Amino acid sequence: MSKSANDYTTANPALVEISHLVKHFELGRGQRVHAVDDVSLSIYPNEVVGLVGESGSGKSTLGKTVVGLHDKTAGQVTFNGTQLPARYGGDDFRAMASKMQMIFQDPYSSLNPRMTVGEIVSEGLRLRQDLTPAVVQEKVAHWLRLVGLSPDHQSRYPHEFSGGQRQRIGIARALILEPEFVVCDEPISALDVSVQAQVVNLLGDLTKELGLTLLFIAHDLSMVRYISDRMAVMYLGCLVEVGTSAQVFFDPKHPYTETLIASNPEADPEHERQRPSTTIQGEIPSPINVPAGCRFANRCPKAMSHCSTQTPLLKPIAGEGDQRLVACHLYT
Repeated sequence: MSKSANDYTTANPALVEISHLVKHFELGRGQRVHAVDDVSLSIYPNEVVGLVGESGSGKSTLGKTVVGLHDKTAGQVTFNGTQLPARYGGDDFRAMASKMQMIFQDPYSSLNPRMTVGEIVSEGLRLRQDLTPAVVQEKVAHWLRLVGLSPDHQSRYPHEFSGGQRQRIGIARALILEPEFVVCDEPISALDVSVQAQVVNLLGDLTKELGLTLLFIAHDLSMVRYISDRMAVMYLGCLVEVGTSAQVFFDPKHPYTETLIASNPEADPEHERQRPSTTIQGEIPSPINVPAGCRFANRCPKAMSHCSTQTPLLKPIAGEGDQRLVACHLYT
């Protein structure tokens, strides 16, 4: 959706500050998966940051590590000035539940099939001792209406709903605790195209109405540009470009971003059939054996000799402000 630069401001302190975050998965025998490597990103109040990249780039792992579903290997996450623990315990999850939430990718597997919709949506509320059953039921009915469902659906089970309706249930479950920050982990990828726009519009409306801050993870760059204020591009565990949605989508700087944008399908099927193929050449390196230097060098059409030996840092582009960042030797 079209947003003005005044919808959020970087003049205020970041609500979520991700600093040199690392998440590795140990495989044994000295091997590990480098899922997230030294990622730093500031997310400001009332801002929607879109996170894009190929499958396997580490987007979902980053989101889950930020909200505490994965332990941090290194680095830190600060929420509203408070540093979050490297490893969450039960008390940490309960303390942060009303501040940070997550909407999951697959509405089929993220809902307990043995629980009714009322039980699923109210699960977080029922941990609070100060709410009576009548108040809980009233709140559930209110949130079901907000996401476009009927309060009468409380007694039904997830298998009785379509994919889009199940995702609305997941949204209601996440937002009923009225969090300030929500990670949306590819919330539209498992839905039919006809339903995706409905869910994105719903999230956009709720974000404006409730003053939410979102990290919106998705493959569809057009959808991300539509809902986001800023976009961050991730490749093989690292951020390679950050900027406003318009800057990244219409004026990409990193060669990976350029190819990613160029390969985004066009809405006009006739134009889509006629345009030349723009797929990224080569194979993505293994996250177990990460290459030295720029991780995109073996697939980059603009690679130079030192790209395979020297790692580029994510830093501002001269003349484009502190929030326009790229990790590429072309801009050093």
